[in-house]
Amino acid sequence: MVTPHIFVSSPRLFLALTFVATALTLEAAPLTQPIAPVHPVTDTYFGTPVVDPYRWMENLKSSEVQDWMKGQNNYTRDYLSHLPGRDDLIKRIESLDNASNRIGGLSLYGSRYFYFKITPQDQTPKLYARDGLKGEERLLADPQVLGDASDWAKKIKAAARKNGDKAPPMRFTISDFYPTEDGKLVAVEIAAGGSEEGVLLILDASNGKPLSDSIDRVWGSSVSWDTSDKFFYYTRLQKLGPNDSPLNKELDEASYLHHLGDNPDKDTVALSRKAFPTLGMVPTDSAYVSTTPGSPYVLGIISHGVKNELTLAISPADAAAKGAPVWTKFVDVDDDVTSGTIMGHEMWLLTHKDAPKFKVLHLDLDHPDIGKADVALPASDLVVQGISTAKDGLYIEAQQGGISHLLRIPYDSFHVSLPGKVTALPVTLPFAGAIEGFYTDIGLDGALIRYAGWTEAPQWYSYDPASDKLTNTEIEPLNPTDFSAITSVEVTAPAADGTPVPLSIIYRKDLPMNGQNPCLMEGYGAYGMSLDPNFDATRLALLEKGIIIAYAHVRGGGENGEDWHLAGQKLTKQNTIGDFIACAEYLIKQGYTSPSKLAGRGTSAGGILIGGALTQRPDLFALCIVNVGVSDALRMEAGPNGAVNTPEFGSVKDADGFKALYAMDAYQHVKDGTAYPAVLLITGANDPRVDPWELFKMTARLQAANSSKNPILLRIDYDAGHGIGSSKTQRDLITADQAALLLSRAALAPAPATQK
Repeated sequence: MVTPHIFVSSPRLFLALTFVATALTLEAAPLTQPIAPVHPVTDTYFGTPVVDPYRWMENLKSSEVQDWMKGQNNYTRDYLSHLPGRDDLIKRIESLDNASNRIGGLSLYGSRYFYFKITPQDQTPKLYARDGLKGEERLLADPQVLGDASDWAKKIKAAARKNGDKAPPMRFTISDFYPTEDGKLVAVEIAAGGSEEGVLLILDASNGKPLSDSIDRVWGSSVSWDTSDKFFYYTRLQKLGPNDSPLNKELDEASYLHHLGDNPDKDTVALSRKAFPTLGMVPTDSAYVSTTPGSPYVLGIISHGVKNELTLAISPADAAAKGAPVWTKFVDVDDDVTSGTIMGHEMWLLTHKDAPKFKVLHLDLDHPDIGKADVALPASDLVVQGISTAKDGLYIEAQQGGISHLLRIPYDSFHVSLPGKVTALPVTLPFAGAIEGFYTDIGLDGALIRYAGWTEAPQWYSYDPASDKLTNTEIEPLNPTDFSAITSVEVTAPAADGTPVPLSIIYRKDLPMNGQNPCLMEGYGAYGMSLDPNFDATRLALLEKGIIIAYAHVRGGGENGEDWHLAGQKLTKQNTIGDFIACAEYLIKQGYTSPSKLAGRGTSAGGILIGGALTQRPDLFALCIVNVGVSDALRMEAGPNGAVNTPEFGSVKDADGFKALYAMDAYQHVKDGTAYPAVLLITGANDPRVDPWELFKMTARLQAANSSKNPILLRIDYDAGHGIGSSKTQRDLITADQAALLLSRAALAPAPATQK
């Protein structure tokens, strides 16, 4: 099964491209920012002493830290609230955000469709179901109602009261949902306050009523049901003892077998490091078990932190169902496999082994020898991003130059063609855009596809292989927002080493390219992930104001395949930063904007990118936005989510890892007496991916070092985490704050002396 949901994100990655905010009522803000005292701590790494002046901020329970946080946040909120035009921006953004319903995660189980929907009246998505596309829609799960009624939430509130606190108000979101194959039951994962860790509940899909089952300590549970509807496999965080370090929280994540009605604390381990030592797992590995209807095997998936390459094993399904799986490992990390999909006794694997843009292998699971696998789809100019199985064939998602392609290979082709000679049939897509959601089922022909572009609103299409046609399901109303005055272009900017860096630019058609336009440029560059074309109606509020929006597809991402990813990882991370700087220089040189009107933004792992650009080229920007961003890479391993991210960034436990992390640590490269541009640093108090103290330390260091009068602002949301699960109001407010701050900084600067 493939069930991608556009409203959720994969656990563990430092990733969030949504924005955090708060609707809290604030006390009167002080007129000055609190000054952080310096208490230096010196660490020595491989003979190199490194001074950390604000290590004390890592203790978030400290009253000194809490008081400093409050003072900083109050000052920032007051500053932002007085920005000219901010209130009008908020109204416009809210109006655009509420223009229509949005549908995500559309999937079909049996004859029942499941999907997320967020209406103009909603703050977060709710889960809906309908029998058939034309069937009557019914609300299946409201996360707030479901969360408030759960024993899990009651225990959290009781624990708070026991500590002398008031029962905290809690805002709940649905992280993901997992229906049974016949659509009769659905497992729903609920999280609170942006924390992402939550509880797994089981609902009757005919009426939404919960069963007795409730499983806590889940964060990306990846439920996989047996076709009997009586049991499923799921993944759970370990239970820490009173003397265990909180750094162990994300270690030894295991897969369990759960029978409905059983006590989850007595569930049988299906796959884990400790239960199956011969598989060679380490503590930072996570285990998942996946079933496929009609296949005699279950698949064991071992992920190695955030590393894309997987270890795979199979077990007879009947043995696993009895709680005694017999695992046979057939794919290891060196095989460079990043995903796979099963149909009966066959499997297809996506790998970049000797194929930087990826190829697809075909394997017989009865004789699982990857060395003898056929090449189902050889490498080409397309970057293959995903594979999935339907009843009629294998579907392949790919992209080239940021534009999606969809291919289909009928199963018969694998049996009548010579190895490596299989013909992939292209599926014609509506326009040059990107696939935002994709779903297939091995019991059904065709696929469901959510498709959008920078200026084209998303729609869900159904693909029929018999007629080779896409049909609009009309389940998602077409967003009425008028983008007819907006255009987008795809260009390349030359990097310092001459490498062409893809750059997407979106702007109002009537703008003169005279260097006077404010511009907001985003970059990411990590994990091999791509910034694909997407539609955001609220973007129009910025574009109407003459703001140019650009996306730099820097190295470290996956836009040009695995080589592109590796060229911005660990010791090559400077390429990520340098590419972003090169894109900024291109926008200036071509007259799109000027340094006094350019804002750079990096989110999550993109904090490394924007932090590096800020410290290396402070003259290039009017504003830098560090959004829940990694700012103190050298200390990442001091947080629970740090160890699992070492495959991407490196570890201070080895010399090369230290060298890489120190080079990408923006906090360590802030220089006293430097005239920095305005900086807005954004964090959520419940962020489980990038510890808030990284942003605190960066704020304090910049405020102490800055020789300009430009503001260094820290924005904290006490009811948010990494931005995943944030409410619509939270996202709208932070979008308005960023736009208003950019416009105010750009207005301070005179027009460039030379105009193009």
